[in-house]
Amino acid sequence: ALRVGLRPNDQKSAAGRGEFTSFMISEDQLEQRCLGWFRDGGWSTVFGPDLAHDGAAPERANYREVVLVGRLTRALARLNPGVPAAVLDEAVQRLLKLDHPVAEQRNRDFHRLLLTGIKVSWREGDGVKHEDLRLVDFSTQGLAANEFLVVNQFAIKGPAKTRRPDLVVFVNGLPLAIIELKTPADEQADIWKAYHQLQTYKEEIPDLFNYNEALIVSDGFTARVGSLTADQERFMPWRTIKSEDDKPVVEFEMEKIVRGFFDRALFLDYLKHFILFEQDGDRLVKKIAGYHQFHAVREAVRVTLIAAQEAAPGVVEEPRAPYGNEVVPGSRKAGVVWHTQGSGKSISMVCYAGKLIQQPEMRNPTLVVVTDRNDLDGQLYETFCGAQELLRQTPEQAESREELRAKLAARQAGGIIFTTVQKFSLTDDEREKHPVLCERSNVVVISDEAHRSQYGLKARLVNVRDPVTKLIVGKKYVYGYAKYMRDALPGASFIGFTGTPIDKGDHDTRAVFGDYVSIYDIQDAVDDGATVEIFYEGRLAKLDVNRAEIEKLSQQVEEVVEDEEETQRERTKGIWSTLEKLVGAQPRIDEIAADLVQHFETRNAVMPGKAMIVGMSREVCARLYGAIVALRPQWHDPDIEKGVIKVVMTGTASDIPAVRPHVTTKRQKKRIEKRFKNPDDPLRLVIVRDMWLTGFDAPCCHTMYVDKP
Repeated sequence: ALRVGLRPNDQKSAAGRGEFTSFMISEDQLEQRCLGWFRDGGWSTVFGPDLAHDGAAPERANYREVVLVGRLTRALARLNPGVPAAVLDEAVQRLLKLDHPVAEQRNRDFHRLLLTGIKVSWREGDGVKHEDLRLVDFSTQGLAANEFLVVNQFAIKGPAKTRRPDLVVFVNGLPLAIIELKTPADEQADIWKAYHQLQTYKEEIPDLFNYNEALIVSDGFTARVGSLTADQERFMPWRTIKSEDDKPVVEFEMEKIVRGFFDRALFLDYLKHFILFEQDGDRLVKKIAGYHQFHAVREAVRVTLIAAQEAAPGVVEEPRAPYGNEVVPGSRKAGVVWHTQGSGKSISMVCYAGKLIQQPEMRNPTLVVVTDRNDLDGQLYETFCGAQELLRQTPEQAESREELRAKLAARQAGGIIFTTVQKFSLTDDEREKHPVLCERSNVVVISDEAHRSQYGLKARLVNVRDPVTKLIVGKKYVYGYAKYMRDALPGASFIGFTGTPIDKGDHDTRAVFGDYVSIYDIQDAVDDGATVEIFYEGRLAKLDVNRAEIEKLSQQVEEVVEDEEETQRERTKGIWSTLEKLVGAQPRIDEIAADLVQHFETRNAVMPGKAMIVGMSREVCARLYGAIVALRPQWHDPDIEKGVIKVVMTGTASDIPAVRPHVTTKRQKKRIEKRFKNPDDPLRLVIVRDMWLTGFDAPCCHTMYVDKP
C-alpha cells in the first residue's frame, strides 16, 4: 500500500474531526470498508469463496451459477405462502433460463418479472389456481421479508475465463448490483479502469448481467453509478443519503453510495420506480435515475398526496413556510420541480407518474400530462410509451380539443392522457368559463415548463372581430390556460416540472402549482458533470435598417406562442412577418451563410463534430440552406440517407416552393435524427426553427448557431 494524501476539502473535514490528513489504504482495505458500511446499513456480508461448492458454507453447485438458488427458493416460499414447492422450483428455473439472444433484452425481461412477478398456475382440487409470484417484497414493511446480502470476491466461470468482481449485491439471492473497486493508492488505476473492467465482465461472464440493475465503479474517493447500457458519460455521482439536502462531507464518495443508494428501503424504492428502458432505433437503452431525480420524485409524490387530500374545514390560505414541509392538505398545489435543462427532466416525470400511480391513497389516479408545443407533447409521449413496465398502462394522446374533452369526461379512473395546453381553450360559444370535465380529486395535472406565460390566471380584455369583415364588433375577457384547466378539472392537483427557475415576480405560477419541492440548478449539474459549460461567441450580421425598429419589433413578438386569441394572433403574425422580412433579406442570409461555413470548417479542423443552426422561421431556414449549399454544393443531397446538411421542420400543403423540399414525414425525421446522433454519419449540420431545441440529446453536436433576433 502507498501513502495517500486527502484532497483539500477532505483535509479540512478530517482536520475538523481531529483525524490525520493522510493514511495508508489498499484495494482490499477499501473493500473491507465498503463491507463495513453495508453491515452498518443492515446488510449481511459473506466472503465469496465460502459460498463455492468447495467452500466452507457452500451455496453454489458450480462457479457458473450467478444466482444463489437456495436463498431465492426460500424467498419465493416466504413471499408467496401456499404455493406448492414444485411450482416454486419451476419459477426458479424460468428465472435461471432467460434465453433471449440480446443481453439488454434478457435484462429487460428480468426487470419485468421483478416488478410484476412470475405468472404460475397449478391444479388444486377440481380447479386451477393462478398466481403472480413475488420475487421481492417492495412494501414499506418489506425489509424483514427480504434478504440483503453483499458478497466479496465472488468468482464466476464464463465460457473462456473465470472472473472475480469485487462486490456483488444480492437481494433474495438475485445479483442486482456489481461494485468494481480500484485502489486510491494507484494513480494508474482510476474509476475508468474499473468501468472498462465491467465491460470486460459483460463479455466474459454475461450471465451475471441478466439480473443487473446498477453498476458502481469507485476508487474510494470517487464513485459513480451507471446502468447496464451506460457509457462513461452516463456514470454519475451519488451525492446524497436520505434526502436531497442530506449531503454530508465524507472522505470517500463510495460511502455515500453505500449509505445512500444502497440504503435498504431506498434501494427497494429505486428498483420499483426509477428504472426504465427506451428503444433508440435498433438499440435498447436502460435508463436509471440520478440522485436528484430520485429524491425529487419521492418528495413530489409525498407533497402530491398531501395536496390531493380532502381539504380541512376552514382552511383558506397556505402558511408562509417551506413548501415541502408546509403544503396544505387539499390545496391542490403539488409544487414545482426545478431541474435545470439537460438533467433528465423527462425521466423524472416518468418516474413520478409511475410511483404516484401505485400509491393506494390516490385510488387509481388519472394523470393529465400538459406541454405547450406539439413537438414537446410528442417527445414526452414517446418517453412515457417506452416505460410501460413502470407505468403498467399505455398512455393516450388527445389529438384535438374535442377529443381531450371526450377523454376526460368519459374517464372514471386511471389513465395517462397527453395534451397541449392550447386544447383547454374555449369554443366560440363559451365566454369566460371552461365547462367542467371531471370533478374527481384523484386527477393530477403534470405540467412541463410550468412557468411559461400561458399558465397565467389573470384576465385581459381583447377585441372581438367579425370573422368575415374583420371589423371590431365588441370586446371580451380572456384568461390564461391555468384558469381554464382549473375550471375543467376543479378537483385536480397540479405539479409543474421546469428547466428554468420561477421569476420572483411570477405570482401566477405559484398560485397554480405552489412553490419548489426540489431544486437541481445549473451549478449542481455542472458539478456532477451532467451539463457541460456553454461558451458564447457573438457574431454580427448587419441590417440596413433602423436598429431601434428591430428591437421594438423583437420585443413585440418576444412572447409569440400558439395559445393567443385569434385577434391577437393575427396582429402578432403581422408584426412577425415584418421582422422576418428584415432578418431574411438575401444579402443578410448570404453574409450569415458565408460566416457560418467558414466558422464551422475552422472549428471542425480542430474539433470534429456536428452543429445545429436555429433560424427564426421556416422560410428563413430554407433560404439559409440554399445559401449554404450554394457555397458548398457537395453538401447537398435530396436523399434522406445522404448529404452533409438537412433542414428539420414541419410543413403544410400551403407552404411556399422554397420550403416544400424540406418537409418530411415523421419517419423521415426519425431517420435524420438517428443520422445526426451518429458521430460517424456524414450528416454534420441541421437547420431547425424550434424542433430538437428541448429534450434532444446528441453528444456529438458541439456547436449551435442561433439566428433568432
